[in-house]
Formats: sequence, structure tokens, C-alpha cells
Amino acid sequence: MQEVFFKDLGDIAYKQAWDYQEELLQQNVNAKSQAVIAKNKILVGKSAHDIIDIPTQHYLLFCEHPAVYTLGKSGKATNILISEKERLQKGIEYYPTNRGGDITFHGPGQIVGYPVLDLEKYYTDIGKYLRNLEEVIILTLAAYNIKGERSAGETGVWIEPSVKGKERKICAMGVRCSRWITMHGFALNVNTNLAYFNYIIPCGIQDKQVTSIAKELGFEVDMEEVKSIVKENFEKVFDCTLISG
Repeated sequence: MQEVFFKDLGDIAYKQAWDYQEELLQQNVNAKSQAVIAKNKILVGKSAHDIIDIPTQHYLLFCEHPAVYTLGKSGKATNILISEKERLQKGIEYYPTNRGGDITFHGPGQIVGYPVLDLEKYYTDIGKYLRNLEEVIILTLAAYNIKGERSAGETGVWIEPSVKGKERKICAMGVRCSRWITMHGFALNVNTNLAYFNYIIPCGIQDKQVTSIAKELGFEVDMEEVKSIVKENFEKVFDCTLISG
């Protein structure tokens, strides 16, 4: 069973959290590079096991961001439907990012999860990784009697994705992977102010809605409770133990 260090960063600026992820990713990439160098050297007094066993470390970060739009590598800035002046007046930041996907929103009342995992310790399959992230959220929604589903050809978790006119996204996903180390992740709408999504074409997908746990239930839910359930399901799906610290 894998060990994953868990940390709730609380309310944190998007760029600050991004920089922290990059730092953790680079530490792991460097560890892998050192392992490759070590394997190609003769180290006196070291066994073969010592030479190659330079560990990487898994992390799972939770946080909430102040209002911000983020754009994925394949996204289009034209999917922001308001001018820069209007965006600034509304207090919404904006960052083009190095993750996959298109435009999305992060803000208060949303659980943002950033797994920094070494997939070489799991499986070298980004598609499988995304399906497993979706499964974590699907199981979490089931705890609230909400049926989360996948939508063919679209990443993330949806409600009624096959019912024309009722499709609504509850969790967006977008990841980056370098040397099989992941970063970025998922954004689950819990008590999110969904009005912010009116000023973008979420994920570049037109004519589909965005929803939240609160909207589906008709009342706000306890954020800490949802976080706890997400953590339990992350441990289950990724066969790991979360270690706080």
C-alpha cells in the first residue's frame, strides 16, 4: 500500500499553490534523475539496491482559491465572455496554465484537490489515472445520494450526462504529468457560487450547465465533511494511506 502525504492548504492564492506543486514535482523529478545517474556509476561500498532506491514521494493537497479563471494548454481565451476590465472589476484573477483542458473557475466553496503522485509506482497510464480521479468523486457524491457519472469523450464528473438539456458538470479535472509525476487535479463544486461560470464557457463546452452539491441537494453542506469523504475515497481508489503533515 502506498503512503501519500496529505496537507490542507486552506485558502490560498492560485499562483502560490501552483508554485508549491511545481516545487514538489521538481523534487520528485530530480530524485528520478539522481537514480538514473546513480545506476550508471560504480559507487564503492554501495549495493545495487542502494544505488537505484532513491524514493519519490506522493502528495495530496486540498485548498480553496479566491475567485480565479484558469486556462488549460488546449483552451481558448475567447471562452472568457467578459472583458479584462469587467473581470478585474468583479475581482476575478486569470492564469493561463500548463495543465490539460480548457477554461474553468476556482473559488470559495469549492474543494480543489492537487495530487502529486509518481505514477510509475502505480501505472503509466494517464487515462486510467483520470478515470480513477473521477471514481473518487463519483463515490463521494454517492454519499449524498447524488449519481455522478462520466460523459463520453469529456473529462470530469457529470450529473445526467446522457439527458439532453439536463447535462451538468459538478467536478472539473485537468492534469499535467512530467516523468510520470502528476500535478493539478480536480475542482469539486460543493457550495460554490455558480454565477462565476456565467462569464465563461466552462471547459470550452457550450450548452451544458454547471452544478454543485449544494444546488443538487437544495442546501449547503459542511465542507470539512465533504473533504473527509473525498479523502476516504481517495485512499480506497488509490490503495493508499494518507499521512497528515
